[in-house]
Amino acid sequence: MSGHSKWSTIKRKKGAVDAKRGKLFTKLIRELATAARLGGGDPNANPRLRLVVDKARGANMPKDNIERAIQKGVGGGDSETYDEVIYEGYGPGGVAILLETLTDNKNRTVSEVRHVLTKHGGNLGSSGCVAYLFEKRGLLTFDRSDLDGDALLEAALEAGAEDVVEGAETIDVVTAPADFETVKGNLAAAGLTPATAEVTLEPSTTVELDGSDAERMLSLADALDDLDDVQNVYANFDISEEEMARLAS
Repeated sequence: MSGHSKWSTIKRKKGAVDAKRGKLFTKLIRELATAARLGGGDPNANPRLRLVVDKARGANMPKDNIERAIQKGVGGGDSETYDEVIYEGYGPGGVAILLETLTDNKNRTVSEVRHVLTKHGGNLGSSGCVAYLFEKRGLLTFDRSDLDGDALLEAALEAGAEDVVEGAETIDVVTAPADFETVKGNLAAAGLTPATAEVTLEPSTTVELDGSDAERMLSLADALDDLDDVQNVYANFDISEEEMARLAS
């Protein structure tokens, strides 16, 4: 798939082994409560909530925590609510960055985002400056280990997927947003369960980074991801496997 971002892969690996589980749970609780507040507390009738519940289960969040967060969203807990705000900007090498946030204090959030961007060689842009570079897609990621890639490819295309992208360690099944649940269900019926499944934003084009730009962009993306109010970081950069190996050494 054109424009598949290296940061997408890095985020998934980071999420799977992230030692900062408390921070991850805090973000998931916000997502659960907000989804429940906006669309109701029944995951079967609220696709957005169903996605977040799946994400929470994938992160090994206890069932009681999930249920409390949902109840909080529909009015059974305290009354604090979060606004959804999108921030756009640029990183080293001209990388486009789009941030999805949930915040109870927009002034605090924009100040923190601007500070992190500036510190790492980026800058905050105006609304709409990079959003056109990203497209909403369903994304189901499978671990390559013990997986028949040809069988997955055939099953995914029969299930209605748009594309299948093979990486060194994972295979991504890409869908139109409207087809995500159908494809996911069809693959599950075929005995194929993804490691992660989400409706995300994928870049239509990417910027290839190396050297200091690659190092600074990875640091920037990680710092943005660590902000409490930032739920998702999207960026259109790519780094070659060789350069990643060099940076890891």
